[in-house]
Amino acid sequence: MRVLLVTHEAMLRHDTGPWHPERSERLAAVIRGVQAGHLEVVGIDSPMIDPVALRTVHRPDYIEMVRRTSTEGRVELDPDTPAGPGSWEAALRAAGSGPAAVEQLRAGSADVAFLAIRPPGHHALADRAMGFCLFNNIAITARMLADEGERVAIVDWDIHHGNATQDAFLMDPSVLYVSLHQFPFYPGTGWVEEVGIGPGAGTTVNISVPVHTAGDLYSEAFARAVIPILEQFEPDWILVSAGYDGHREDPIAEASLLERDYQMMASAVRAAVPNRRLIFFLEGGYNLAAMERSVTATIAGIAGEAVPSSVRLQSPDGAWRILDLLMKAQRPYWQL
Repeated sequence: MRVLLVTHEAMLRHDTGPWHPERSERLAAVIRGVQAGHLEVVGIDSPMIDPVALRTVHRPDYIEMVRRTSTEGRVELDPDTPAGPGSWEAALRAAGSGPAAVEQLRAGSADVAFLAIRPPGHHALADRAMGFCLFNNIAITARMLADEGERVAIVDWDIHHGNATQDAFLMDPSVLYVSLHQFPFYPGTGWVEEVGIGPGAGTTVNISVPVHTAGDLYSEAFARAVIPILEQFEPDWILVSAGYDGHREDPIAEASLLERDYQMMASAVRAAVPNRRLIFFLEGGYNLAAMERSVTATIAGIAGEAVPSSVRLQSPDGAWRILDLLMKAQRPYWQL
């Protein structure tokens, strides 16, 4: 089995400053994590997307504003999201990585793709930057595939809710959005009762868990909801917002995931989609060592390998109530 690794050194030149958690060293950690897995790695450079293609998700005036940063010094596009002279090319290459991976997988160059990209994307709204994100990389690829008539499922396991990805497909029944995230937490969206609007009702699935939630609850959520919903939706493609900030060693959140939990989730999504139709998009993750190990565990999950661990963490008793609320919210749309 071969994994397509898509990245580019230009993304290192997206300068967020010396103290920002979303820093260039993250890419090296992710690349090491992919290469440490037991799959053959096929590498390609991320191409720059045509800026016109960004308009499927983003407003032209916002795209132009980001472009102008390439002629200025570092600017703050929002309180968490700096950009500078290297950010335009980095963002175009991050957004271009998904369509390039689709092309390579369709051609049979690899069996699965992992995109080591930055800036991340799932908070980038149609008209503004947010939460370290400039363009919504995964939404751009999902929109392209949906416009081609493909059924697309997005599974977002970053510890932050992908508010902008949800917004992009809230009324679209051809794109399923499933998010597991800490709540309440930044950006403040993604409560379990947010299920989509109009024709998109039921194609938004939010599993909003409290602090210190561990892999035991994630495993149960996959077994009772995520896997059955994916099986009933029957996606042609699964795109994963692969954030690793839910690891218990990550400095940003207060979750209790371990490497084997990422292995479990990767294995589950791999089994739910045809071969050569699975792409992982890097989102968050700010402890470099934990992220590297978790990416390797993701590759193990794809390969059908176990990740042994003697550590057993338990979710708080109150966390389990969210599964009852989830079932109540989603049963009108799915057989659960």
